[in-house]
Amino acid sequence: MAEIGVWEQAEPGVTRKVFKPGTGLMMMEVHFEAGAEGALHSHPHEQMSYCLKGAIEFYIDGETTLVRQGDTIVIPGGAEHGVKALEPSALLDTFTPLRLDLLRP
Repeated sequence: MAEIGVWEQAEPGVTRKVFKPGTGLMMMEVHFEAGAEGALHSHPHEQMSYCLKGAIEFYIDGETTLVRQGDTIVIPGGAEHGVKALEPSALLDTFTPLRLDLLRP
C-alpha cells in the first residue's frame, strides 16, 4: 500500500507516488532507473500509461510494445503485464476503478 503524495520505493530502481484519487479514477507517477523492471502482474483494473520521459518496453499478455516520451498505452483489466526501462524513464499511470490495493485506509 502507498501513502498518498509520498515517493516510495516500489521495486529495485523504481519509485512511485500515488496522487489523491477521485471516486473512480486514480493516478500514480512512476520513475525508473535504466534497466529497472516492473514485475509481471495483473489486476482487474483498466490502466492507461503515459510516458513522461525515456523509453520503456511493456509486456502485455505475451506481446512487447516500446513506449517512448509522449506515447500512451492501454492495459486491459486482467491482462498480465510488466515493464523494463531501457533508459531513465517516467510514467504517469491511471487506473479505473480505484486500486484499493495501492491505497492506505
